[in-house]
Amino acid sequence: MLNAYAWVGGLAAAAAAATWLARRYALRGNLMDQPGERRSHTIATPRGGGIAIVLVIACAGLFLMTRQAPVDALWLGFLPGLLLVAGIGWWDDHRPLSPWLRLGVQAVAATMLATAAAGQSGHWLPAALAFGAAMALVNVWNFMDGINGLAASQAALAAFAYALLLDGAWHWLALALLAGCLGFLPFNFPRARIFLGDVGSGALGFALAGLAVAALITRPPSQIPLLLLPLCPFLIDAGFTLLGRMLRGERWWAPHVGHVYQMGARKRGHTFVTVIYMAFGGISLLLSYAALRADYVVTVCVTMAVFGTGAALWFLLRRGWRS
Repeated sequence: MLNAYAWVGGLAAAAAAATWLARRYALRGNLMDQPGERRSHTIATPRGGGIAIVLVIACAGLFLMTRQAPVDALWLGFLPGLLLVAGIGWWDDHRPLSPWLRLGVQAVAATMLATAAAGQSGHWLPAALAFGAAMALVNVWNFMDGINGLAASQAALAAFAYALLLDGAWHWLALALLAGCLGFLPFNFPRARIFLGDVGSGALGFALAGLAVAALITRPPSQIPLLLLPLCPFLIDAGFTLLGRMLRGERWWAPHVGHVYQMGARKRGHTFVTVIYMAFGGISLLLSYAALRADYVVTVCVTMAVFGTGAALWFLLRRGWRS
């Protein structure tokens, strides 16, 4: 019988040790993110620390999968897909790749998750949603990984929220993701001694997509809208920013500093902005927990209210931080 505190504490310690080793590896191999016009940091910083979170999730997932009899079909698409997304990110951290090659590999991983979702649920709709969630969240977490602590803290909050929604092995996997982020964060916030890198940001997005799909398949329909709440801050900032870049005819896939969190970091500093996002994410988590036993109409209204409030705050902060 697993104990939640021992599970999270042990995996967090393992993630912290692996992050320390990843930092030594990055420093020895000169695996560094250099400052520049399109970056939010001002000193060269090691990257690739997210490999520690990937190792924790992968090892925990293999352990949990082997305890099942029979094995859920979703595991057979999730774990290989996670390793595929992390692998192409690790390669890109060492030698920058074409964004279209990365996108193609991510599409293969998303297809694996979608196929597994179809096998688990027996319906095409969860498969379509799984593919869309994987493609969206992998890239959203990559786009939003730009300042100290932001991507890992938001993933930790989302993992905690999904742990409250899920049962069985997927509940423990959500706690493993939370633990991995907690072990990594002391090296990344408030001062960044190492960055996630593409290996970490992409894997966080894919892991959250897998958890969301598991909840989509197993939870009652009244809880489905709540799956969006933990993702609200990132979906709003990434969504509105990328939509604006597309409408202006800009190369939306290229690095830039047009996100609201980037504007805020330049004006108020990394720590202030990350704490603001944590606060909004924490409120979203509390609302999702409070609405767990509500009916479908209430959960839809709560979700719409949170996203509406988030959108209004995004426009207000954008106007204030741009001026």
